[in-house]
Amino acid sequence: MRIILDGQNVELKTGSSYLDAVRILYPGDHRCVLGVRVQGRSLSLNDPAEEGLEAFSLTARTEEGRRIYERSIRFLLLMAMRRLYPEVSVRVENSTRLGLLVTLRGMTVDAGVAARIEKQMKELVQADLPYQESRLTRSEAIDCFQRLGKRDDKVRLLGYQPRETFRLYTVDGVREYFYGVMAPSTAYTPVFAVHAREEGLELALPDPADPTKTADFFESPLLMKTFAESRNWARILGCENLADLNELIERNELNDLIRVNEALHEKSVSEIADAFTRSGAQLILIAGPSSSGKTTFANRLSIQLRVRGLIPLKLSMDDYYRNRDELPREADGKHDLERVDALDVPRLGNDLAALLRGEPVDGPVFDFVAQRRSERVHRMQLKPGQPIIMEGIHALNDRITEDVPRERKFQIYVSALTTMNMDDHNRIRTTDVRLLRRIVRDNMFRGTSPEGTMAMWDSVRRGEDNYIFPFQENADVMFNSTLVYELAVLKKYAYPMLSQITGENPYYTRANRIIKFLEYVYAVDAEDEIPPNSLLREFIGGCCFYREKN
Repeated sequence: MRIILDGQNVELKTGSSYLDAVRILYPGDHRCVLGVRVQGRSLSLNDPAEEGLEAFSLTARTEEGRRIYERSIRFLLLMAMRRLYPEVSVRVENSTRLGLLVTLRGMTVDAGVAARIEKQMKELVQADLPYQESRLTRSEAIDCFQRLGKRDDKVRLLGYQPRETFRLYTVDGVREYFYGVMAPSTAYTPVFAVHAREEGLELALPDPADPTKTADFFESPLLMKTFAESRNWARILGCENLADLNELIERNELNDLIRVNEALHEKSVSEIADAFTRSGAQLILIAGPSSSGKTTFANRLSIQLRVRGLIPLKLSMDDYYRNRDELPREADGKHDLERVDALDVPRLGNDLAALLRGEPVDGPVFDFVAQRRSERVHRMQLKPGQPIIMEGIHALNDRITEDVPRERKFQIYVSALTTMNMDDHNRIRTTDVRLLRRIVRDNMFRGTSPEGTMAMWDSVRRGEDNYIFPFQENADVMFNSTLVYELAVLKKYAYPMLSQITGENPYYTRANRIIKFLEYVYAVDAEDEIPPNSLLREFIGGCCFYREKN
């Protein structure tokens, strides 16, 4: 039979797999291919090749390929831990800059432990052990994990899955269910490193720009501190995995969960206001990636400052956009609005410096309909001791405020660092939750379809990687805007829209990925319990800060 792989015809024997096709097409480099995409579905290389359907290779240079690589690395870690420390409980917690943070319950990780784990993982890579796949019904999978013991997290979650069959993988005596396909064997994931962290260990993954090299290791004390605080919040709330959330909903305890979660947010905002007051600074800079809730956070912080007798002046970075016809175009003909140079940086810097000197400033007003600066101006002048709040994706970039002494700046980084896992070994990506937030918001308030939002997402993500994430450790404090209950609320809005996207759609892969983890979550009607100043209101509506004044 004949299939088309990466635009080329490949002749195969009947019953051959995609792995057979990859070996023919890329004989000297076939292990760079981790899976294939067929009609928007991510398939294992061990799946039977389908005649007449075009397939595309998934490598570590593609988003889906990197996800396959990460799953396989997680399995590799579990195998190494079973050999070295079989009694230790492993939990994959969060993503770091270009890696994974893993906690090992019941042990302390130092450089020696990290080195032993890395050595064992590399030996498993050299052994080229195949990931043996089996298909089980839901009841068979639950029974399997019950017999394995210490897998209550998995057993509880599988009970909420509406699908009837599951794909389990077994290798080296370890059996696991991951929410997506795996590489064919341990030999496909040779690039990684293991670093000791105070919280556990960090798995460094391949650099997306050059997957043959491990990503650089970054010290990130502020991010680690925020992760630790978020884990403590999850324990206070009794909600670490999706099964915990569903069980709280079943017991009619969601309302209490919402109240306590929102109180934790308010407590954190209040503590940040206290930290600013103690700092002696005057300029508050708030940055963060798309859909992290920066605007609502800025409004809530403003209220906390007013409680302390301070009435901040709000300065919008959006008003400093340059006229669209003045911006250079990228190779695809589009404007890159994520670049810092999309802003009139000199004018913004000069206006900030003048305001801090107590001088009056006629700030610009950007007309987003005309896509250019309006003839109107915004007259501003600081009163003695009055702080400025400036929020925007580039707020922590020193180019914006290079004329302002560091001691006069108080820098805040806001991000939705998802603390909720599917189970101990399968995390929910922060990126996916932010995309889910944006899909709901864009559809409700901007008339944008889910496909329209997803069409912009790659450009948004590139901008974050280049212009936002590198500056997060420059912040004085970090605020985690995630809410452990938000998936149950967002599902009601997003699931019906995403379910309409079919395999022919170029964004089916991304939509289906979100659908798969939403299938495990109960949808709820809880809007009556969500406070009007909640971060979640920025995305579902009803936020008190955005109501039109009569």
